[in-house]
Amino acid sequence: MTSATALALASGLGFGLSLIVAIGAQNAFLLRQGLLREHVLAVVAVCALSDAVLIAAGVAGLGSLLDAAPWLVDVMRIGGAIFLLCYAALAARRAWRPSAMSTGTGTAGTPWRPVVTTALALTWLNPHVYLDTLVLLGSVATTHEDDRWWFGAGAMIASVVWFTALGYGARLLRPVFSRPGAWRMLDALIAVVMVTIAITLVRGLMVS
Repeated sequence: MTSATALALASGLGFGLSLIVAIGAQNAFLLRQGLLREHVLAVVAVCALSDAVLIAAGVAGLGSLLDAAPWLVDVMRIGGAIFLLCYAALAARRAWRPSAMSTGTGTAGTPWRPVVTTALALTWLNPHVYLDTLVLLGSVATTHEDDRWWFGAGAMIASVVWFTALGYGARLLRPVFSRPGAWRMLDALIAVVMVTIAITLVRGLMVS
């Protein structure tokens, strides 16, 4: 591995972390599943594999498709905003009327299909994901020329590391979430995050 290749790999790792280490719809959902210890591996796999596909598409230069079809971004904004508002309503309902929850059993109280479907929706219905990976990350990758795929590999590694750490590291917060009030605060925070993202999507639609 040459110094340029190592630099591209490290740059991709750092850039990838800068994009995903933030409170967002995807991270909030994964954190909650990690605390519940429900289908964590499945959600981590969905998030990481989805990121890998999008990163590869961005490095390959597919971001130009969004420039050629700006209406597609608008459609994604509308669909994403509607979905996020629905999910925010469910989170707000949980915060208002919390049900008994346990973070210590490790059993799966919810079937895996709706959990995986929600993880897919939070990933693929969010236009910010496409703008971050196809456009932003893809444009930065081109600056590494022949080593751009090493840059992409670094970003993919960042996704795997972050999502794994968040999903399985959430168990460290289990003592905090042994109190029902902590669950109410988490669901309230998730509702606020979802509504905030939905508002930004609608704003983007109005100014575009």
